This record gives sequence, C-alpha cells and structure tokens, in this order.
Amino acid sequence: MSLPNTTHEPARELPIAAEYDVLVCGGGPAGIAAALAAARGGARTGLLELHGCLGGVWTAGLLSWIIDHENKQGIMPEILSEVQKRGGRSSGADGRPTSAYDAEIMKWTLEEMVSATGVHLHLMTRLCSTKKDASGRLTHAIVESKSGRQAIAAKVFIDATGDGDLGALAGCGFEVGHPETGLTQPMTLMALVTGLEAKSIRQFFNYDAASGGTFEPKERLNDLLTSLGTPPSYDKPTLFWIRDDLFAFMANHEYGVRADDAAGITQATVHARAEVHRLVRTLAGAGGVWKGLRLVATGSQLGVREGRRLHGLYQVGLSDILEGARHPDAVCRGRFMIDIHAFGTGKTRGLEKAPGKTRPYDIPARALVARDVDGLLFAGRCISGDFFAHASYRVTGNAVALGEGAGNIAAACYHTGQTPRDFVTQQYEQHFTQT
Repeated sequence: MSLPNTTHEPARELPIAAEYDVLVCGGGPAGIAAALAAARGGARTGLLELHGCLGGVWTAGLLSWIIDHENKQGIMPEILSEVQKRGGRSSGADGRPTSAYDAEIMKWTLEEMVSATGVHLHLMTRLCSTKKDASGRLTHAIVESKSGRQAIAAKVFIDATGDGDLGALAGCGFEVGHPETGLTQPMTLMALVTGLEAKSIRQFFNYDAASGGTFEPKERLNDLLTSLGTPPSYDKPTLFWIRDDLFAFMANHEYGVRADDAAGITQATVHARAEVHRLVRTLAGAGGVWKGLRLVATGSQLGVREGRRLHGLYQVGLSDILEGARHPDAVCRGRFMIDIHAFGTGKTRGLEKAPGKTRPYDIPARALVARDVDGLLFAGRCISGDFFAHASYRVTGNAVALGEGAGNIAAACYHTGQTPRDFVTQQYEQHFTQT
C-alpha cells in the first residue's frame, strides 16, 4: 500500500505576537538598512531574521567583502564607520580602509545599531506564510520559532529576504534565472582562514578590487591549486585580506541549485563544505608560505547570488544599466559591472561574458513597490529587475541603499496613511506635474 503524497493540517487560531507600523522580513544588509530607516522615520518597526545574528550573507554567510559601497551616502558609510570604530576594518596599501570587514565585529555592530534605534528584533524566526485582507492588502506575516506558530501584524511590510520569500508567499509574480534557459548563477560557501603572512603571499590577493584590483592574483591561486591536483570549482578563487593573518576564502561554485529548493541547497552546502576543507588542506600541504594555513570557519549559509526577482511597478532592465538611466524617484545609484558567474554548463568555471558595460544608473522607488500586492515593498536583490540588471545591482553595497530607500518610503506611508503604491505613484506623478 503506497503512502499518500499529501496530508491535512487542521486550521487553528494563531496568537498575534506583535503589531508594528513596519515589519521588515530579513535581517541582512538590505533589511538592516530598511529597519533603521523606518524606525528613524518614526515608525514602530519590527525586524524578522532566520539566523541567530544580524547581517545575513555579511555575517552568517561570512562574505567579508562589500561591493559597490564607495559612492553611497547615509546608512552604508555609517555602518562601515561603526565597524571601523570597533576595530573591524583594516587599511590597504594606500592607507585607506579596504572593502573587507571582520564578520564577528559586524554582527556586534549591527546589533548595537538596531538596539539604539529601537527596532524590535525577532531572531531565529522563520517566515512561513502570510495573510491579506479582503482588498488584497498584506496584513500579517505568519512565522515559526521556538515560541510556536504566530502572526505578526503590520501596516507596511518590506521583503528583504533576498530570495523574495515574503513576496512569493503573499502572491507576487516573479521571475527566476536567465530569460532563455532559466538557469541561475551558482552559489558559493565562504570561509575564513588564518595562519598566512600577508606580505609573503602578496601575489595571491588584492588589497582592494575597487582601487585597481585585477584578476591576476585569482589566476595565480587557481594555477597553484590546479598544479597541486585540486582545481577548484570556481576558477577565480579569491583571498580577501581582512586584518593581521585573517583572510576570507572564496573558491567554490555550486551549480544548478535554485534558491527555493531546500533539498538542493542542503546537498550543495554539504558538497561545498567538503570542497573548502579539501582546498585548504591542499594549500597547507604545499608547505612554504602556506604551511601555517588553517580553516577557522565556513559560512552557516551558502552565498546565494540569485533568487526570485519580484514584479514591481517598474522593472530595472539591461537598457537602464547600459545607458546610465536617471529617474526622478531614484533611491540608489548602481555602478557595478554585469557580474554573471558561470552556469557550469560550458567550459568556463569563472564568469560568463557580459552583454555590455554598465554606466552609473539609478534604481527608482517604483522598482521597490509590489505590483501585485498592496502594502508591500522590496529591498535588496529581490527588487523588480531583469536578469542582466540584477547581475549588477545584486551586490550588498546596493542592498543597503535599497533597504534605506524602502525604509524611508515605509515610514512616510505610516505618517500619511497611504499604501506604498499610492505614495510612490503620487510622488512620481507630482514630479512630472511640477516640471
């Protein structure tokens, strides 16, 4: 007798654990900025996070390097300044702080900033469902934690989950992957290593890719690992110098895994961790400048480059980033290249060829507003954009700016009583009426 492939979960009354003016789902770079901006704007703000720390890929993922932050104003430089005050950043060859940071100090810094702003934090809490009213406006997030299944009510919601989980659960349309193949960029498991003397391995890393960095150090490291009989799955393996003898190590690609496939992510995580251990052991076994190398930690989550791209009032497209589009409702200026990591289906294990070169471009507030659900904003890499634009704006320096923009809009909606759709549309239309 075969077992049924479904079961029935009885309906039940859920306690409302909290009520907020603004609820931010996801405590990564975008979510942190969104929560800080909303709270500073006078809104009673809640922040929901799956892990036991804030920072997302910055901390649980051990990313250790922030891309496209140099031109940002507001919360992004504030975070870096606070990290630096706590000893979490070092200076490069030119005497300026690099784009690297200490992940443990980042955790502490973000918790201090959130606490000081009065954001109500819910750690180790997973979003699992949503509730809308008769008009289709989002009213509750359904969550699970050690306290059981609960509901959290809010007037405005911000999806900062990275993968667009809140939007998808609420009924937003979305796109995933390359428009022709559906393939998504590979995932990577970051690691921290120590026991290396920076001056002795200077040819294998850049202090800061934003100030004259090149691919040569990555290619040398790939050649070394390959010559030792252990070619990495990512043929641009990278060492990021953090401070003293502490480095971040990025050398892994997990191909063909979708961000919404739990079984696939599980398998990829186990596979990736085994590869990282193998690569570190190989380098240490080479002796010489590598003999003291040892693995400190691997990320507790894979670094996911690409999940859902939710449908908004505006879709940032390839033409925007190639032409350097300007928008009257801009919330972020992106500058990063079209960074498409190889899909693993061809000969390359590095980067795919980009369809052009980006010019500094605006991301409008309309790309942060849900098209299909009222009361919902997006922040971070799940905003409304096409595959190629996403490959540029997905990096975390932009995520912070997008989060800050979403948080400011959410606070304004709290004060005006408007939905994000009405507020942003009105502001946009007023601009053209006045000009």
